[in-house]
Amino acid sequence: MRSADMDIAVLGCYMNLADPDPVRLQEAKEKYYAHFRLASLMGAAMVGTETGAPNSAYRYDEQTHSDAALKTFLYNLEDVVAEAEARGATLAIEPVWRHIVYNADRAVEVLNSIGSQNLRIIFDPVNLLDLDNVERRDFVFADAIDKLGDKVAMVHLKDYRIENGKMVSVAAGTGEMDYTRILRFMKHSKPYIHATLEDTCNENAVQARVSIQQMYDRIE
Repeated sequence: MRSADMDIAVLGCYMNLADPDPVRLQEAKEKYYAHFRLASLMGAAMVGTETGAPNSAYRYDEQTHSDAALKTFLYNLEDVVAEAEARGATLAIEPVWRHIVYNADRAVEVLNSIGSQNLRIIFDPVNLLDLDNVERRDFVFADAIDKLGDKVAMVHLKDYRIENGKMVSVAAGTGEMDYTRILRFMKHSKPYIHATLEDTCNENAVQARVSIQQMYDRIE
């Protein structure tokens, strides 16, 4: 990759570190370890992940936001971060409303508990939203930037629409998202940060990039 002058922003490893099945959990940990080895070889800036759910289906349930689920996640995360440190790699976790680490406060709790410079944050604004808080999205974004901004190592950019009473993720610039606060944070606080476009397809990927670039250029 280096000989081809390719810049790999993130190597994704989206496994469930709260899986109650010990065999599946160990398999997940081994995949993280392998990704750290690959990240070093490929020159990837970080290994990215989400924070799971306390069931083998990796599905939101009534226990997902519980303190018990967070305790399980933290216990298993320690081993993975220790391996990242040993490999000189960075692990970046992505808070998602329907996962264990679902808001900025939960993410701060994880960062403080693990206490490692090798643990960072992927900021996906849309993933912090749900029908319960979407009307307060600007507060949600501001809160995340205020509490996590220094630890943000990557931004994921996508959009959303409300369809049939559900939030649906779509390509940037094709939904109801207001990117003003996000792009201002990127431009003024993280001018060299990597950002990836999500939920695009061949038909809209270029337009999504152009839309974001135009909005970014207008930010003062």
